[in-house]
Amino acid sequence: MKKVVLITGASRGLGRALSLRFAKGGCAVAVNYFQGKDAGHEVVREITGGGGEAFPFYADIRSSRDVNTMAEAIYEKFGSVDVLINNAGITTNNLLLRIKRADWENIIATNLTGTFNTIRAVSGYMAKKKMGHIINISSWIGLKGGAGQAAYSASKAGLIGLTKSAALELGRFKIQVNAVLPGFMKTDMVTGLSKSAMDRIVSSNILKKEQDINDVAEFVYSLSLMNNVSGQVFNLDSRVL
Repeated sequence: MKKVVLITGASRGLGRALSLRFAKGGCAVAVNYFQGKDAGHEVVREITGGGGEAFPFYADIRSSRDVNTMAEAIYEKFGSVDVLINNAGITTNNLLLRIKRADWENIIATNLTGTFNTIRAVSGYMAKKKMGHIINISSWIGLKGGAGQAAYSASKAGLIGLTKSAALELGRFKIQVNAVLPGFMKTDMVTGLSKSAMDRIVSSNILKKEQDINDVAEFVYSLSLMNNVSGQVFNLDSRVL
């Protein structure tokens, strides 16, 4: 029987790469999107065109109502949610004293509260089966911090704490919860950065290169197959802390 994986923010960037990798591994993929409807449906077409199984699911993960509705629809469609990957995230870079309160609240609501919402909605279904794996995509910035990234850093640091607490609580249901910190990738999230800023980030990497997005997808897929690992934070970023 196919595993069913729900990937949030799956319409582009790492989410798209994850969707394609899990489909390649024989999973049925629930492709979540919010604003990227066309891109989300394109990911589904790409998977189904290659013989895989995927369906698009709209939800604004900031809304617990949206998330609960999505979880119910996925369960009705597939009868299971075996893997949840919390990949959706946003950022708006600005200094702490200048960031707008609305931007702060939106980043926290999406990156942290959104993940809280999906874990709450999906873990109940996993608990009934006494199995499941939740993987949260955090960031090196959540450990190190970054000037002009207070909101993003706080949200990603919060994800690490949420990961460890959820692992402790859900372990009795045989649900694994882990976090992955990808390295710097030139996705849509960093399009606002100047070339010089990107070059500085890459140069701070020990290996002097950006992260391969498909390597991250491969790592997450491999992690999802492990059945005795939980409460861990896997740092794939080769910048020294």
